[in-house]
Amino acid sequence: MQKANQPFLLVFVFAVVCVVSALALVYTKHESRKLFVELEGLTNERDELNIEWGQLQIEQSTWAQHARIEQVALEDLELVRPTATEIFVIESQ
Repeated sequence: MQKANQPFLLVFVFAVVCVVSALALVYTKHESRKLFVELEGLTNERDELNIEWGQLQIEQSTWAQHARIEQVALEDLELVRPTATEIFVIESQ
Protein backbone atom coordinates (compact mmCIF):
# COMPACT_ATOMS: atom_id res chain seq x y z
CA MET A 1 0.00 0.00 0.00
CA GLN A 2 2.84 2.38 0.65
CA LYS A 3 4.29 1.84 -2.85
CA ALA A 4 0.95 2.88 -4.39
CA ASN A 5 1.00 6.16 -2.43
CA GLN A 6 4.55 7.07 -3.52
CA PRO A 7 3.72 7.97 -7.17
CA PHE A 8 0.65 9.93 -6.04
CA LEU A 9 2.71 11.83 -3.47
CA LEU A 10 5.42 12.53 -6.04
CA VAL A 11 2.87 13.78 -8.58
CA PHE A 12 1.20 15.90 -5.90
CA VAL A 13 4.53 17.50 -4.89
CA PHE A 14 5.39 18.24 -8.53
CA ALA A 15 1.94 19.72 -9.08
CA VAL A 16 2.32 21.98 -6.04
CA VAL A 17 5.79 23.06 -7.21
CA CYS A 18 4.42 23.83 -10.69
CA VAL A 19 1.52 25.88 -9.28
CA VAL A 20 3.84 27.82 -6.94
CA SER A 21 6.24 28.41 -9.83
CA ALA A 22 3.41 29.66 -12.05
CA LEU A 23 2.14 31.99 -9.33
CA ALA A 24 5.67 33.32 -8.80
CA LEU A 25 5.98 33.95 -12.54
CA VAL A 26 2.66 35.82 -12.66
CA TYR A 27 3.62 37.92 -9.62
CA THR A 28 7.04 38.73 -11.08
CA LYS A 29 5.53 39.69 -14.43
CA HIS A 30 2.99 41.94 -12.68
CA GLU A 31 5.68 43.66 -10.61
CA SER A 32 7.80 44.11 -13.72
CA ARG A 33 4.95 45.79 -15.59
CA LYS A 34 4.09 47.97 -12.61
CA LEU A 35 7.70 49.13 -12.28
CA PHE A 36 7.89 49.77 -16.03
CA VAL A 37 4.79 51.99 -15.86
CA GLU A 38 6.35 53.88 -12.94
CA LEU A 39 9.60 54.27 -14.90
CA GLU A 40 7.72 55.67 -17.89
CA GLY A 41 5.91 58.16 -15.66
CA LEU A 42 9.16 59.30 -14.08
CA THR A 43 10.79 59.59 -17.50
CA ASN A 44 7.93 61.81 -18.69
CA GLU A 45 8.21 63.92 -15.54
CA ARG A 46 11.98 64.27 -16.09
CA ASP A 47 11.40 65.39 -19.67
CA GLU A 48 8.82 67.97 -18.57
CA LEU A 49 11.18 69.29 -15.89
CA ASN A 50 14.00 69.56 -18.45
CA ILE A 51 11.74 71.56 -20.73
CA GLU A 52 10.72 73.84 -17.87
CA TRP A 53 14.38 74.26 -16.86
CA GLY A 54 15.27 75.32 -20.41
CA GLN A 55 12.41 77.83 -20.44
CA LEU A 56 13.54 79.24 -17.09
CA GLN A 57 17.10 79.63 -18.38
CA ILE A 58 15.81 81.52 -21.43
CA GLU A 59 13.67 83.72 -19.18
CA GLN A 60 16.61 84.41 -16.89
CA SER A 61 18.84 85.40 -19.79
CA THR A 62 16.08 87.68 -21.08
CA TRP A 63 15.70 89.43 -17.73
CA ALA A 64 19.47 89.84 -17.37
CA GLN A 65 20.05 91.55 -20.73
CA HIS A 66 21.56 95.02 -20.58
CA ALA A 67 18.68 96.57 -22.52
CA ARG A 68 16.19 95.22 -19.96
CA ILE A 69 18.27 96.50 -17.04
CA GLU A 70 18.56 99.92 -18.66
CA GLN A 71 14.81 100.00 -19.31
CA VAL A 72 14.05 99.22 -15.65
CA ALA A 73 16.57 101.85 -14.52
CA LEU A 74 15.02 104.53 -16.72
CA GLU A 75 11.34 103.72 -16.34
CA ASP A 76 10.89 102.17 -12.91
CA LEU A 77 13.74 103.75 -10.96
CA GLU A 78 13.67 107.02 -12.93
CA LEU A 79 17.43 107.11 -13.23
CA VAL A 80 19.06 109.29 -15.90
CA ARG A 81 22.30 108.87 -17.78
CA PRO A 82 24.87 111.48 -16.62
CA THR A 83 26.13 113.98 -19.18
CA ALA A 84 29.80 114.21 -20.06
CA THR A 85 30.23 117.27 -17.81
CA GLU A 86 28.87 115.35 -14.82
CA ILE A 87 31.43 112.55 -15.11
CA PHE A 88 34.66 112.97 -13.12
CA VAL A 89 37.73 110.78 -13.42
CA ILE A 90 39.68 110.34 -10.19
CA GLU A 91 43.23 109.13 -10.51
CA SER A 92 44.91 107.39 -7.62
CA GLN A 93 48.65 107.63 -6.97
